[in-house]
Parts: sequence; C-alpha cells; structure tokens
Amino acid sequence: MEPYFDSVPLLGDARASFQGRWSERKWLNVPGPFYGADTDNCGTGRLHAPELVLYEGEYFTEYVYIQPRTREQFQHLVDAAQQDPFSGYGCDGDEYWTPEAVREWWRDRGRIREYLADRRGTWEADDQKSGQATAAAAHDYAAYIDGELAAHLRLYLFWLDERRPPTLKDTLPQL
Repeated sequence: MEPYFDSVPLLGDARASFQGRWSERKWLNVPGPFYGADTDNCGTGRLHAPELVLYEGEYFTEYVYIQPRTREQFQHLVDAAQQDPFSGYGCDGDEYWTPEAVREWWRDRGRIREYLADRRGTWEADDQKSGQATAAAAHDYAAYIDGELAAHLRLYLFWLDERRPPTLKDTLPQL
C-alpha cells in the first residue's frame, strides 16, 4: 500500500501564499487539501507544477488535478501558489472535504472526462503557440482518473475518517 502523504504540515511560512477560498474552488480540482480557486490567468501554475496543475476554460484559471504525493511535488505546488498574484490557491481542503463529498465527486468524474475531451483540440492548438503541454496534461488527468486516482482517493477517505495515515493492517474505505 502506498503511504498517505500529508504535506499540509510542511507549509510553514508558505501557508500565506494559499489564500484561495473554498467557495471559489474550481469544480475540476481533485479532492484533497490543495485546490485552485480564484487564481490568475497568466498561466504560471503549469510552469512551476506541470505534473499537478491544469487550466480551466478560456481564462486559464488554475486547478489541482493531482494532489502532491512527494516532497518534490509539494514544493512545485508551493512554487506555483507563490507565483500566483491573486494568491488563489487554497490549502484547507481537508476542512471541507467529507467522505460523502469525495464519493460524490468520484461518481461525477465522467463530467470531468467529458470536459477534458471537449477541450483537447483547443489545448493542442494553444500548445503549438505557447510551447506548453496542456493537452498532454489533460490526457494525463484522464488517465489518472481511469487509473491510480481511485486508490489515492481511498487513502484520502481513510485520512478524512481517521486523521492518520493507514497502516498495513487497516482496511481502506470503498469509494
């Protein structure tokens, strides 16, 4: 079993860069402590955390499509948040996500896959102009939904219920 990575305690002074409001959270954010809310539209998030951050719509507001699983990924997300002039990233998702809300998000994941598929052509054209790999990241997000995300969300459900990482003896909750 992969261990749960609780990175929120590592924030320290970087917490000041996470001023996003839960009520402004983008619906595309994957459940977890971090999320994009009212971020800038300069496209800086993917420059610092391309393996974790994608853009929504024509305004390029940012959202977290993979929660950090390592210290390196965590630092990339902190860097992305620190470069956001609106301080629109949030780090208080653990206070708002409930097991039922995570399960509801999971049941509605098809909507996210549709959104990603619908935007693919636009992102491919944008990528040719900008040199970024947003279309590839959208493909990665869809693959993550179809692959490892279920296991990661089960770890997160355990974390929400118990506020500790699971041990090998623990049974993970079902989605």
